[in-house]
Amino acid sequence: MRPYSRSIALLFVVSLSVVPLTILTPLPIKLIVDNVAGSQPFPEYLSILAPDPSQLSKEYVTALALGILLGGTVLSYLQNLVSIWLTNRVGNRMTTDMRVRLFRQMQRLSTVYHDTKGTTDSTYRIQNDATSLRSLSTDGLIPLVTAVLTLGGMMLVMVRLDWQLALIALSVTPFMFLFTLVYKRRMRLGWRKVKSSESAAMSAAQESLSAARVVKAFGQEERENEEFRFRYTETASAALKVLVEGGVYSMLVGVVTAIGLAAVLYVGIQHVLAGTLSLGALLMVNYYLTQLYSPLKDMGKKVLDVQMALAGMERFLEILSEQPDVPEKRGARWLDRAVGKIAFHNVSFGYDRSRLILRQVSFGIAPGMCLGVVGPTGSGKTTLSSLILRFFDPTEGVITLDDVDLKDYRIADLRNQFGVVLQDTLLFSTTIAENISFAKPEATSDEIVEAAKLAGAHEFIKRLPDGYDAQVGERGMKLSGGERQRISLARAFLKDAPILILDEPTSSLDVQTEATVLDAIQRLMKGRTTLMIAHRASTLRTCNSILILEPGGMSRLTDEVESSLQSLTAVGPADWKRTLIDGGAD
Repeated sequence: MRPYSRSIALLFVVSLSVVPLTILTPLPIKLIVDNVAGSQPFPEYLSILAPDPSQLSKEYVTALALGILLGGTVLSYLQNLVSIWLTNRVGNRMTTDMRVRLFRQMQRLSTVYHDTKGTTDSTYRIQNDATSLRSLSTDGLIPLVTAVLTLGGMMLVMVRLDWQLALIALSVTPFMFLFTLVYKRRMRLGWRKVKSSESAAMSAAQESLSAARVVKAFGQEERENEEFRFRYTETASAALKVLVEGGVYSMLVGVVTAIGLAAVLYVGIQHVLAGTLSLGALLMVNYYLTQLYSPLKDMGKKVLDVQMALAGMERFLEILSEQPDVPEKRGARWLDRAVGKIAFHNVSFGYDRSRLILRQVSFGIAPGMCLGVVGPTGSGKTTLSSLILRFFDPTEGVITLDDVDLKDYRIADLRNQFGVVLQDTLLFSTTIAENISFAKPEATSDEIVEAAKLAGAHEFIKRLPDGYDAQVGERGMKLSGGERQRISLARAFLKDAPILILDEPTSSLDVQTEATVLDAIQRLMKGRTTLMIAHRASTLRTCNSILILEPGGMSRLTDEVESSLQSLTAVGPADWKRTLIDGGAD
């Protein structure tokens, strides 16, 4: 809350102005009843308005009472208007800043975190839990403190009017605080469960809708409907339980305050009959009493509302306390454009340290060379590219770029050296031009068109009704696999990075489309260091050497590309020739 301290202080001052306005509200009633309709002496605390109270006419007192009534009403509405404006101005700024902060933190966290938690849970926290700071401060603590001070001001006035009534009125407060303490913990636990259930329900819905083709293909729509109903029924039950707890609390508070009000009225009437308290003063006390219990109820309600905010803050802070798996070194080196020399030195890695995917892998790629990577599923081919991009750090060993440990570079500079084309091409739900320019947001239209031409995408884009402004749909599903792949290649052309990572870029394409894409890939590879992960021999023929990953994380390297491609499955491991590339590879 520290960055918003000035705004919060101003809001606090405006909120406090409601205290004197609330205390003045019943004063006109007392003046009319005691000094206009009755014959009570003019109150001493208003002597500043009347130098000689004994000479005041009833018309003057009436006008004074009505003036206080109208002036207090106008000021109350103005105070409320300013308070609403400030509350929403500060609160909206808080919420926006917290969402941005949470989003930035989630971008820093590893892909393993997102794979484990799920994107919907992260989205829920950004959308709902990020509002917790506002709920805790401007919507919770400030009204709570204002209610406490209003309570204190009213009690001072009531003690001045009749200390016995004030004491009776206060006798109910221990019970109210006891109820608040009991229900505070219940409400916190309840709101935690509600938020967890809502997040899980949203995750189930998002997962089912994103896999709509699979659901329809297997005819499981009704099953998914029932799962959806079950999830949200569970959420509704958790929310209902919290609301019932809050309702029971309100009922208990209401009963206790009613008892207190009845006791004060009974004693107050006795004091009026005995002549120790005027009727106007009793009406004033009665007003204060109803207003006194109102801030008491508000205090209790705000304490319970704060529990919801605290439950959200716990989830919010849980994300902020997550440490990135790949921290950036303090004073990391800047990198403008790499030469493209990559080397693995005895690198081992496993998502679980007890089970390594890569074990003692060593190889090197000279600048401008292409290394093909082959191996069975699960041997660590994609993991290899993730390590080069520094999505993860090796469990053991060192990876260098231009003879410098990857950990020594600034992460943003390091990743800016790579153009990446994946098997599962991901496009954003926007236009073709914006998808291509994602690699270079400041690119001109001519640069985007040139990149598309180099990728062999310009012709099919021109045939679309809206051309480069055509919407690609969610994840680019309005386009074919080959069209999506060529847009991905155009993105890589536009970035013009010195190093390419091609992760099975043609595995899902037909032969004719593959030939078109391979032609674009060969143009893209010229003058760039390339890591090519593939199964098809047609793709690997452009490579200078091949790295073979075997189950258990072992690797072997050969530069006999043609013979390797012809006998990948026919030749045993002992027949591969071990070579050195750039002096450091095994």
